[in-house]
Amino acid sequence: MVKTLDDNAMPPLIDHVGWRLWRLARQWKTEFDTAMAARGHGWMAEARGAVVGHLRPGGMSQSALPAAMGISKQAVQQLVDELVAEGIVERIPDPTDGRGRIVRLLPRGKQAIADGNEVKLEIEARYADRIGAGRLAALNAALDALAEGT
Repeated sequence: MVKTLDDNAMPPLIDHVGWRLWRLARQWKTEFDTAMAARGHGWMAEARGAVVGHLRPGGMSQSALPAAMGISKQAVQQLVDELVAEGIVERIPDPTDGRGRIVRLLPRGKQAIADGNEVKLEIEARYADRIGAGRLAALNAALDALAEGT
């Protein structure tokens, strides 16, 4: 006898930590993107914002960005081209690689990072007001432990 499933029947969805993390991440990103747009950095909500988020002080080799971001070289090239055109980053010769280029922030990009840091602190302050500073610290510690696999 072959067992068939009723087309209208569906297993119940379980409650799980992944759902909570996903919901909170979406909420956090919406708050961050809205606040950054209000400060004139609406582009940070796009893929270009991820490039800026991966750059290090002093810049980063463009050839290292695809692996860091998990996207293709062509995608990085396009995103960096857009950021250069908008005066957010610049490409300079890599002193350690004659053919390589370093991508580094220009003042407009540095201001976006500074504004982003303010926004992140504002969001965390709202979270601390909502659940208490101690619980927020414990949440951060728990998330760190989960991310590290310990």
